[in-house]
Amino acid sequence: MTHFGILCPPSTGHLNPMTALGRELQRRGHRVTLFGIADAQSKALAAGLDFYMIRESQHAHGGTEESLTKLGQLNGFAALEYTMNLMKEGVNLLLNKAPEALREAGVEALLVDQFIVEGETIAEFLQIPFITVCNALPVNAEDDIPPFFTDWRYNPAWWARLRNRCAYLLMKPLTKPITQILDTYRQKWSLPLYSQTPDKDTFSQLAQLSQLPKEFDFPRQSLPKCFHFTGPYQDSTGREPIPFPYEKLTGQPLIYASMGTIQNSLLEIFQTIASVCVGLDTQLVISLGKESGSEPLQGLPGSPIIVSYAPQLELLKKATLTITHAGLNTVLESLNNGIPMVAIPIANDQPAVAARIAWSGAGEFVPVASVSVPKLRTAIKQVLEQDSYKQNALRLQSAIHHSGGVSRAADIIEQAITTRKPVFLSKDK
Repeated sequence: MTHFGILCPPSTGHLNPMTALGRELQRRGHRVTLFGIADAQSKALAAGLDFYMIRESQHAHGGTEESLTKLGQLNGFAALEYTMNLMKEGVNLLLNKAPEALREAGVEALLVDQFIVEGETIAEFLQIPFITVCNALPVNAEDDIPPFFTDWRYNPAWWARLRNRCAYLLMKPLTKPITQILDTYRQKWSLPLYSQTPDKDTFSQLAQLSQLPKEFDFPRQSLPKCFHFTGPYQDSTGREPIPFPYEKLTGQPLIYASMGTIQNSLLEIFQTIASVCVGLDTQLVISLGKESGSEPLQGLPGSPIIVSYAPQLELLKKATLTITHAGLNTVLESLNNGIPMVAIPIANDQPAVAARIAWSGAGEFVPVASVSVPKLRTAIKQVLEQDSYKQNALRLQSAIHHSGGVSRAADIIEQAITTRKPVFLSKDK
């Protein structure tokens, strides 16, 4: 059996799917250890995985409360820029500390979140294989595909391809400081420099795994042969238990509203959602995604149920509509239950996820800068009243169930690590 190490940002949206994947490998007899800062420890232990603390909580990858709070107050390009600065700090930390920790623990292979761009360098230095796991929206660049930080809809026209290419170029100044840090270590470790191979990415050549079902993504033309759409990694038994006042549910159609655990500080969004839902003959549940800050929301119109955190997987089994920030995990968990959505994307990859919700026909989205009671009410009533949204959500639910999920992902990982050869997509997938 193999001792797998996990390198993953310590935020819920990345930890939940990665620990679910780790639990599946552990169930198959492998040893799995999550390496990270202190913020990730409770998630790892709740999932039953081993945990190795790289260092007490710093700002690495946005994992501390201070970092998350600041990020939650930002949107658009400012949030993207702040995220990239956090990534730079995290790159420095892991390159400095992780190799020694991984070697000391006896790790034989790595599962690397796609946003841990230093993972490839660490694996090369230690001469161990690694697998790339896209817990967020895949960032593999293609001219046909709008960049992950935009809400642009898919369009194969020449002008759209040119627009996409220009947007990718605008990202280079943000990523250059990270490349420089990587190259400092790569030069020290006698590895080829990224700056001398500009077309090289940091992803595994053995296997790249995405939580998406293929049907939810825009039409891809240039993905590597070792890229696999496996569907989401979900495991409610590996999550920390969350209480909820189920006795307050009335049996009316349930609208579940969550803006995630990071971009959750825009309280006026929750106020707008509550106002919109009044008179819809539904019951609204609002999950704040944080422990404090609910005082301004007391006495909202319609008296919604407001909780700091919600048992999301359980509530979605009862929901009729999800109002979401378009965080990928909430979106996939909704689709896994055949639930259509109205998205209010705020930052990072959320606009691109929202664009896919609309493109797939499973919902609509309202950009955060455009949110108002009339616009949001129009979108919610449209999704609730037009059957096509529910039918498309059910279509994607079926696609998820046929994608294989965590079991198929683990099969691919085991094959890649055992053979040390790329696992190519079979023709029937």
